[in-house]
Amino acid sequence: MIAHLDGLVASVAPEGAVIEVGGVGLLVQCSPGTLAGLRSGERAKVCTSLVVREDALTLYGFGSEDERNTFELLQTASGIGPRLALAMLGTFSPDALRRAVAAEDVTALTAVSGIGRKGAQRIVLELAGRLGSPGDGGGLAGVGSAGAAGAARVVGASLTWRDQVRTGLMNLGWQARDADQAIAMIEPEVTAGLAVGPDGGDSGTPARAVDVDVAAALRAALAVLGRT
Repeated sequence: MIAHLDGLVASVAPEGAVIEVGGVGLLVQCSPGTLAGLRSGERAKVCTSLVVREDALTLYGFGSEDERNTFELLQTASGIGPRLALAMLGTFSPDALRRAVAAEDVTALTAVSGIGRKGAQRIVLELAGRLGSPGDGGGLAGVGSAGAAGAARVVGASLTWRDQVRTGLMNLGWQARDADQAIAMIEPEVTAGLAVGPDGGDSGTPARAVDVDVAAALRAALAVLGRT
């Protein structure tokens, strides 16, 4: 079991991140919120889960132990593999997922791409009482140089929040066209009341939000795609 990685982020791409530890670059498939907080060239610590298959050893990375533990627990439900579990954590935080299961909110669970109504009902049946109550999760582990906050926010990053949400959606299997449409729909909501960087204004260049919650924006975009 590889419990966590602590090293230099060598690269970040839609399929995951490469973290260099002791001179070895390890490819980690990350939850969208975690991926959004990683920066190439910066040190990062991510909690990990190793999934062993006959033809592959795959590491999955998360910004907190709670998220990692929820990922592993989700896979004990019938029909839930690592990719679908990762998609669920792209749509819901662990606490939001606990609330949905506890409330038997089948409609909310079907917002995850790949989960139909019967699948959602099965998840509720099999995981009820096993995910714990909202607020039971552990504290966040550090992600990037800014710690846990780095996983949720973009502050003067080289990529805009739109880029990171788009990457997260494509990493979950959505087409670029669908991702762009969802981002356009949620943009007024996620940027309301926020200041913009020096590239905003009348120059014709899209404004960059100073403090956009990328994880929340990603969940909002997934909710839009789930409705369509």
